Amino acid sequence: MASVKRLLCIAFCCVVAFPAAAQRLSEARVGAPLREQAGLPAMESLWPLRFDFLNPKPDTVSVFVVGDIMSHRAVSKSAEEFGFSSFFKHLADRIAGADLAIGNMEFPLAGKPYTGYPAFSGPDEYAQYLSDIGFDVFLTANNHILDKGTAGLRRTIDVLERKGLVYTGIARNAQADTLVNPLLLHVRGLRIAIVNFTYGTNTGPWDPWPKVNYMRKKEILPMLKRARQADLVLVFPHWGTEYQLHHDKDQEEMARWLVENGADVVVGHHPHVIQDVEYIGDAPVVYSLGNALSNQNDLNSRLELALTLRVVLEEDQAPRLLEPSFEYIWCTKPGMVEDSYAAVPVSLPDSLWRVPADHRDMMATYRKIYEENHYAGSGRPH
Repeated sequence: MASVKRLLCIAFCCVVAFPAAAQRLSEARVGAPLREQAGLPAMESLWPLRFDFLNPKPDTVSVFVVGDIMSHRAVSKSAEEFGFSSFFKHLADRIAGADLAIGNMEFPLAGKPYTGYPAFSGPDEYAQYLSDIGFDVFLTANNHILDKGTAGLRRTIDVLERKGLVYTGIARNAQADTLVNPLLLHVRGLRIAIVNFTYGTNTGPWDPWPKVNYMRKKEILPMLKRARQADLVLVFPHWGTEYQLHHDKDQEEMARWLVENGADVVVGHHPHVIQDVEYIGDAPVVYSLGNALSNQNDLNSRLELALTLRVVLEEDQAPRLLEPSFEYIWCTKPGMVEDSYAAVPVSLPDSLWRVPADHRDMMATYRKIYEENHYAGSGRPH
């Protein structure tokens, strides 16, 4: 994982430094992705609670994705006292063990004073911590990225690039836009394209550059066309209705259009709760993963799905995407499991809870969401 991260950072710095060469490479035509499935069960082990995390085989590339990573003021204040180390401590093996780990960074790095809802500005150290524990790519097109205006967006890009952190969904200028939107990566021999956009932003935009990718088909389509050179096209929309447990017709219409235009997998963020999962043709569509880490109090917003994708690489054959795997995660608040915030697997033993009532809340919410969304029936049809 660490060596992959170094390679990604080196490659990212190289394309920024040598855009002409990178552009020539990006225009090279390679094979289209094969969308054949492996014939496994629709979903891997959602019930019972036990989730046996499978290490990728030597011929398999794994991608791990979490939901919204928030920076409420209570979160950054807790980090000032206790540090960030507990935030994803209990998922460290999932994150570091993946060949590619992706997180939705739903806050700008606009500098001090650090602020929370409704206008976020998170600490630079938060992004650095996420990178240090193994997140390789930050999704940054979301409704909060312009909370501190163009200056905040520009500073976000400055910080990410200065630290060598890889991002997509925003761009400093037109030249950078062609390099990070879509973001084209080589991960252990697999060519992966990532497209990220948002339904809107809470403020702005006021200037054409730096830009945010918006959910406009005429702007998304060129990115999808460039992404088709990859073996695997991952699309991450920031969309939907907040706190609604099922996707709406606008999400479904957009998902169908994305698949028709080359998306192999669609994974949504923004509703802050888990939404349903379905297949459109051969493409899995996860409408919303929910929150990965936040200070939100509603119990539904403290439960999320963490997604693992696996792609089999076989000699003389096109890469083959296996069925997605899911694990339920719960965001605990300070004093419940750790001194500070911590995203923990639902399967974490109840003996590790300092506050038993929170464990009971988690289990009740988990069972309710599981039954409400009927995952066994909303995945691949039988």
